[in-house]
Amino acid sequence: MNAAPPRAETSPPQPFPQGGEGVREPAAPNSALTSSICGGGREGDAPRIGIAGAGLAGRLLAWRLLRAGYAVELFDAHARADRSSAGPTAAAMLSPTAELAAADAGIHALGVASLSIWPQWLAELHAQTGHDIYFRREGTLVVAHAADRGALEHYTALLRAHLPVGDGGASMQTLGGEQISALEPLLAGRFGQGLFLPQEGQLANDQLYAALAAALDAGLAACGGAWHEGVAIDAVAPAALLDAHGRRHGFDLAVDCRGIGARGGVPGLHGVRGEVLTVFAPGVSLRRPVRLIHPRYAIYVAPRPGGQFVVGATELDSEDAGPPTLRSTLELGSALYSLHPEFGEARVLRLAAALRPALPDHHPVAGPDASGVWRINGLFRHGYLIAPALVRQVEQGIVAALGAPGPQTELRHAA
Repeated sequence: MNAAPPRAETSPPQPFPQGGEGVREPAAPNSALTSSICGGGREGDAPRIGIAGAGLAGRLLAWRLLRAGYAVELFDAHARADRSSAGPTAAAMLSPTAELAAADAGIHALGVASLSIWPQWLAELHAQTGHDIYFRREGTLVVAHAADRGALEHYTALLRAHLPVGDGGASMQTLGGEQISALEPLLAGRFGQGLFLPQEGQLANDQLYAALAAALDAGLAACGGAWHEGVAIDAVAPAALLDAHGRRHGFDLAVDCRGIGARGGVPGLHGVRGEVLTVFAPGVSLRRPVRLIHPRYAIYVAPRPGGQFVVGATELDSEDAGPPTLRSTLELGSALYSLHPEFGEARVLRLAAALRPALPDHHPVAGPDASGVWRINGLFRHGYLIAPALVRQVEQGIVAALGAPGPQTELRHAA
């Protein structure tokens, strides 16, 4: 792609109020490009926005900005069908309460906010594309074997210590064996104690990605934009992207959503390895995600359409993006079998590992840094849980910085 004609430099956008404790602005400017690179808008056009990174945050932001009437171009080092990154690999559980064992009130607040956004956005995606997206909000069941009762009690204490003041127990209920059996008949008689987290949910990320791809294709075609697959972005400036071939792509505003790919511009950004197992067990039925507490790890089992289950637990502070290890595979498989022996006949569909972008304090960044470079990054293990709240926050900030497109509003419903 050729860079658009240069135009007069504009002042970088100013930081806008953050949407919740636990979100902070990026810590340092990206020095690889300077703000002297001009944007590419033309008078009378909708503002042009370049987005680096087509992961979960990049796709959601591109879709929302297209619906708002902006002209968007999306760049990613991988093909859209690539499944090696964190977004397609994750279990996509929406569990703000369960994550309080390892997160703080800020992440919880973002998760609660996102849970109110997801149904609206999924309905809009369905109306726009006709794609069905599996979404359930039937809570999370937490169980432990009798020998691991102490681990369950410790987990329960962590959640109680971090629940928001005034929750009044609405987010967490203790269960006995009969109550567990009533919620999940498959587990009848297998567990004598547990927790029910009623406000949680899940979605199918493969269906979400497919719907977003369809919506983006339509929206990009309507605004004259493009999805640049296999184009790695090396650096991001306030109004330009520099690709790996040294080409500069000018815009009115650029947003960095590259995840681990943004290491050079976000101090402290690093990868946290996660490994998941996907199995096919058509004779097994779970209505909701189940977390199995163990002294050394807590696995989750998330049901999916078509008799599939996603199983995960591992979290390694490592930037090794290689295939899953034998140890992790055995741990996930044996824990799944211990949940119920019927999983012993499950067919293994996929073993996958991916790196989740994290910052030292495990809080995300969302907004412009001191140089005016806009970023969404550091979502760590909370991507699907908090992405909508962060994307909405950045979308509102961009509208404040550039103004609403006005006459271009017909792009909102391109399909």
